Amino acid sequence: MQQTLDWIDWTVLIATLATIVGYGTWKTRGSKNVQDYVRGGNSSKWWTIGLSVMATQASAITFLSTTGQAFSDGMGFVQFYFGLPIAMVIICLVFIPLYHRLKVYTAYEFLENRFDLKTRSLTAILFLIQRGLAAGITIFAPAIILSVVLGWNIVTLNIVIGVLVIIYTVSGGTKAVTVTQKQQMFVIFAGMIAALAIIINLIPDKVSFTDAIDIAGATGKMEVLDFSFDLENRYTVWTGLIGGTFLMLSYFGTDQSQVQRYLSGKSMKEMQMGLLFNGLLKVPMQFFILLVGVMVFVFYQFNPSPLNFIDASTQTVLASEYADEYKALQDKQATLFTKKQELSLTYAKNDDPSLRLQLFTLDSIEKTYRLESKFLIKKAVDTEYKNDYAALQKEVEALKSNPETEAYKEKSTELTALYNSAAKDTQTNDRDYMFIRFILNHLPKGLIGLLLAVILSAAMSSTASEINALATITSIDLYGRNLKEDKGETHMVNMTKWFTLGWGIIAIIIACFADLAENLIQLVNIIGSIFYGNVLGIFLLAFFFKYIKGNAVFTGALITQAIVIIGWWLDWMPYLWLNLFGCVLVIIIAHILQSMPTQKQIQNH
Repeated sequence: MQQTLDWIDWTVLIATLATIVGYGTWKTRGSKNVQDYVRGGNSSKWWTIGLSVMATQASAITFLSTTGQAFSDGMGFVQFYFGLPIAMVIICLVFIPLYHRLKVYTAYEFLENRFDLKTRSLTAILFLIQRGLAAGITIFAPAIILSVVLGWNIVTLNIVIGVLVIIYTVSGGTKAVTVTQKQQMFVIFAGMIAALAIIINLIPDKVSFTDAIDIAGATGKMEVLDFSFDLENRYTVWTGLIGGTFLMLSYFGTDQSQVQRYLSGKSMKEMQMGLLFNGLLKVPMQFFILLVGVMVFVFYQFNPSPLNFIDASTQTVLASEYADEYKALQDKQATLFTKKQELSLTYAKNDDPSLRLQLFTLDSIEKTYRLESKFLIKKAVDTEYKNDYAALQKEVEALKSNPETEAYKEKSTELTALYNSAAKDTQTNDRDYMFIRFILNHLPKGLIGLLLAVILSAAMSSTASEINALATITSIDLYGRNLKEDKGETHMVNMTKWFTLGWGIIAIIIACFADLAENLIQLVNIIGSIFYGNVLGIFLLAFFFKYIKGNAVFTGALITQAIVIIGWWLDWMPYLWLNLFGCVLVIIIAHILQSMPTQKQIQNH
């Protein structure tokens, strides 16, 4: 069932977003030079930098996907962030002093000074590829979910989110992004705190917050630390401390969407304090967001939950030949819910180990039911399209003798569209829909609008940082660096604005063609992990291996990127380890290439 928002929610949502966009546009209008537009006039205080850095990383995916991750698998995902404080200290000691001393506009300017132009350009292009994809996903994530839950058109949502971001980012550049992110983080913090308070209030009075934590613990949701060395396990203390540190070093130290945030600081000290502020607050913030997801899980121990949080998928299977099987599963779940509710209330009053085991067992049974429901939904969707597809396929086959005819092309296009529609509608993974469905069904009026504003504000803050950085890299590292004559400050500011508009449009287009993954937050991190290790390795070579020259690094980076992509495709290791793998690999290959004799040396010998 699609949800209709109350006028109060519409008012809160529109007023919040309009205030953010209007304030950012008004406050930062009229940037006259590159220093103002790209580095925000170097006027940011440390708390502004810290909040801006956090807002850049905290996309809508953080709230939709992280809460869903906690609902399904518990608190263990927080281990992913254990390397972040370590990375912040290293960046403050190594990266920031260097960037500040060289007065760079982008992280990649330094690479040309150290190596050569082609290495700078290659690294910039790697950034543009991965961050361009990520920008599209940060728009797509809230759009796809809101479109399914509220019945809004996804293309329209992609355009609305993208245009709102483009308005103030084109107008004010880096300062506009930084200024608006303070307001966005306020909305985000207020919304999530209010959500947690309401969730706890919705849990039965007989169950205290401590009892709720105990119930979550009994079902394995509060298992935060995993010290195992199992490479098949994505989230352990070691993947967080090692793989996570390398990912965060790459992200905060070499990704322009983050580097640009702290390069706007008034001084080196302000930059360093801003990053340390982020390092201290980020892990507790992620813990808090995961806890919200866990509390929603506890809420559903006392309130009926659907087998699948995507209503459209449920309606599809109920209208298919598998309806009876699905209804039987729903009946089983209803019986199971009654047992869970009684057992949870008993466990809240009596912390009995035997009851703990029973709770864990019931949760495992429900997971099995949910998995079975996903298979039935997939079957139902396949059946829904099967007859139409077969009939159309016969028409295509009949025309196959002359594939150049318009009739053949038309039928082939229809067939492809039908196939793509069937694949797109097979949405069985409802993890990312859990939190938004809970918001719409169970939170009071007004707060629904605020939580939707949180989701859209987070999408806007991340996307603004990304297209701002993409435009800066394109303008400074590629366009400006390859100009044969100096066009002046006004020309460069105007071109950066045009590049901002262009990347905003590209991000919207990517969002319109994107598709759901197993989990959206994992998708973003996978994209980053494919590229970040290689880029970090290039920077470490520049910092610490002075005898390595540009040709060896450039060739080594190309080889490394190809190997990392192959390794990801063949699933050699959990994606977090790709950061360490790519970093070490490019360093080793560059050393080997540098030690090899050149053609000139061979001839002289």
